Amino acid sequence: MTVHNAEIAEKFNHLANLLEIEGANPFRVRAYRNVARIIGGLTKNIADMLAEGEDLTELPGVGKDLAEKIATIVKTKNLPLLKQVEARIPAVLSELMKIEGLGPKRVQLLYKKLKITNADDLKTAIEKGRLRKLRGFGEKTEQNILQGILHRTQYAKRMKLADAFPIVNSLLNYLKHHKEIKQVECAGSFRRRKDTVGDLDFLATGKNSEKIIDYFLGFDEIGKVLSRGTTRSTVHLHSGIQVDLRVVPEKSYGAALVYFTGSKAHNIAIRRIGVQKKLKINEYGIYKRNKYVAGKTEADVYKQINLPYIDPELREDRGEIEAAKNHALPNLITLSDIRGDLHCHTKATDGDSSLEAMAKAAEELGYEYIAITDHSSHLAMVHGLDKKALIKQIKAIDRINKKLKKLVVLKSIEVDILEDGSLDLPDDILKELDLTVCSIHSKFNLSPKKQTERTIRAMDNLYFTILAHPTGRLINQRPPYLVEMERIMMAAKERGCILEMNAQPERLDLNDIHSKMAKEKGVKLAISTDAHSRAQFAYMAYGVYQARRGWIEKPDVINTLPLSQLGKILHRS
Repeated sequence: MTVHNAEIAEKFNHLANLLEIEGANPFRVRAYRNVARIIGGLTKNIADMLAEGEDLTELPGVGKDLAEKIATIVKTKNLPLLKQVEARIPAVLSELMKIEGLGPKRVQLLYKKLKITNADDLKTAIEKGRLRKLRGFGEKTEQNILQGILHRTQYAKRMKLADAFPIVNSLLNYLKHHKEIKQVECAGSFRRRKDTVGDLDFLATGKNSEKIIDYFLGFDEIGKVLSRGTTRSTVHLHSGIQVDLRVVPEKSYGAALVYFTGSKAHNIAIRRIGVQKKLKINEYGIYKRNKYVAGKTEADVYKQINLPYIDPELREDRGEIEAAKNHALPNLITLSDIRGDLHCHTKATDGDSSLEAMAKAAEELGYEYIAITDHSSHLAMVHGLDKKALIKQIKAIDRINKKLKKLVVLKSIEVDILEDGSLDLPDDILKELDLTVCSIHSKFNLSPKKQTERTIRAMDNLYFTILAHPTGRLINQRPPYLVEMERIMMAAKERGCILEMNAQPERLDLNDIHSKMAKEKGVKLAISTDAHSRAQFAYMAYGVYQARRGWIEKPDVINTLPLSQLGKILHRS
């Protein structure tokens, strides 16, 4: 049975949460959080690495003890130390730590004083006014926690797109090995590359549907069979994800793929056009007077209603039908259009790889440039660079650039935007850089007006280049902070600043709606990985998926440019 990286990372995060609530050694807690982050950031499955005999101690921060624990999880799906800790501390307390506004000390206090172990208990305690009687819990804190509970509830049943990929690929690889299956695809929100995914919907074609269903039910990650028919089966995987497999006739495959890819609004719009043309469109095909006329391919479906093929990422009924009618669909950006990465971290602050290792990995990807953007010193969660340390790094980049043949390392920093809109480092050092990546990491609860003005004041600085992860959201963890995005976009355009599309799977920030808005307003974008290790350069794919959902084309993104042209955009006059 395959154990996916997300499951391993979750066990270590769960262990770290419980130990932190217990008041364990912070260095020990940090070690487990780090290994969770490292495993979560890998693009290759840990189980495959072990099967191929790779030495896990070569991963950053993974010693012999952690490597053995990882191997145990892969082999048994269990972590004995976690079970020992759960025997001392209620496991459910770890879930409270995932609510925005609650840290280990607050969770411990809630449990000891009010016996609160879950979100329902917590909500009831707030409604009855019991929380504000505890030290450190006021009315504002209560409201923030309620918002956190609401956010968790809304997204509890959805997983990040990046977490869905290994599950989908594992099942696709399994299904493709069956000789009866001719075509197979995962449809739904996964195929539209939404930032979060609920159930997984698979479609297949083949002559013997019953044999295909039987084979599907032999997949070793299935935990429970919910239904079993001759052409369809629904299961729960051990991870809790629901998976549907439908076997359809080959002549219906295109129509079924359109129907089950969605979105619902897009499908309604298509059916409405069909009605106007006296056509009936459903998952079985396109029919005229009950006679089948098309449905074998998606292109055939769209052709019957006089539309060109519409890419799955665009199928949200946000103008794609009208654009298709007017032959104005965007030529969507692809991963091969990307020439470099403008947001990367090294060991100098909170990364896992050295400057040299990051440069080598980028060179192997065929990039022309990367920007090293280690954190400035204000950020409390990491050991950031002050002016002196940044000067030292600038010199190190100069030295490595002399050695590199195909890649240029750009000098940069991720500099904090402080509450008053000033930047965390003085202009006399910022002017020595090729660009700056500026971000908000604190004071998320300012009013929309104040947060917006804070950002615009920062943009007034001539050394401000890129606004990183512009809304600060963490998918399934923290909602975006409130800003007047249209004002920020106009300010960016007027000042020649760039907005980032952060490709970290838990961020994907800007989102698709804001990306499309930026394009319409003529604001330039940068798709960057915010990579904290060599492996995380692969996150660029998720940034591109998000960009495609936002109708983004190659000319909209500055890191599709060759270095000679990029420099002109990065420097404000």
